Amino acid sequence: MTIAPERPRAATHPPVTRGDALDAPPPAPPSRTLPPPKTPRPPSAPQPQWLGPMQSGLAALSAVLLGLVVNLLLVSPLTHEARQDAAYDTFRLQLAEGTAPVSEIDGDGRLLASGSPVALVDIPSIGVHEVVVEGTTSGDLVQGPGHRRDTVLPGQQGTSVLMGRAGAYGGPFGDIEQLAPGDTFTVTTGQGEHTYRVLGVRYAKDPSPPPPSASQSRLVLTTARGPAFMPTGVARVDAELVSKVYPAGQRVTTALSRGPAGEPMAADTSTLWALVLWLQVLVALALGAVWSFNRWGRWQTWVVFVPSVAAVGFQVADQVTWLLPNML
Repeated sequence: MTIAPERPRAATHPPVTRGDALDAPPPAPPSRTLPPPKTPRPPSAPQPQWLGPMQSGLAALSAVLLGLVVNLLLVSPLTHEARQDAAYDTFRLQLAEGTAPVSEIDGDGRLLASGSPVALVDIPSIGVHEVVVEGTTSGDLVQGPGHRRDTVLPGQQGTSVLMGRAGAYGGPFGDIEQLAPGDTFTVTTGQGEHTYRVLGVRYAKDPSPPPPSASQSRLVLTTARGPAFMPTGVARVDAELVSKVYPAGQRVTTALSRGPAGEPMAADTSTLWALVLWLQVLVALALGAVWSFNRWGRWQTWVVFVPSVAAVGFQVADQVTWLLPNML
């Protein structure tokens, strides 16, 4: 009979008491590699004294140029439409009441104010439907085509001259060079509706048609020649009246007294003082923006100064347009 060997007994350890567990040292924390210390940034060099004024000047110039472009391309057509609507309402009421002007003197015996509506020109072939105002300066032609003060009104015996812009403020006369001999259009004044027939288009050094006789009436449409906003000269369209001729109204302004601002492609310096004032405000804002940028920071400066600089820059640009050619 075989006897099985005894099973070996497990090794015994002394019991672990609560105090021994508390006295055991804590496990060592995992090792961690620390990043190398950052290299200190060298101190920035001080800005030269001329940098601040240069930044101010560039900011002011940028605001003026941006305002000028926005004004000519985007704002001026809207301004033109608004002023045409107001002029049309006024002139339509005058026609209904029989008080539309037929001379340079209004119903109260006073000289007709610049910008007053005097006629309505319709040229369907080129899409022109415009109220004509009195005067041909840059400020007058902002509202629409202008009537030269020293000439008779359309429909009256003699020669009448209308001037209009080719590009800015709606460019109402920008397409008159497309008119061909024989085309007809109408002009409405306080004396009724007058029909004209185009004689032709002429430019500088082209011969002018003979002056009208005592029983004839002629109309000359004048605008800038060349691409929009880049005029190269003056274009004129001559047209003869083929409807009834009316007697000429009283004229006070002469070719000598009308002033150079009403000449073709002339500038208007009558509001130059306003441009100087707005430029001073713009420069002050630009200096304040530079100080704010250095003292407060970029975003605070943008929030505070960008709206005000943009608004003043637009006002400066509006005044600058008066110094541009009146038929631009």
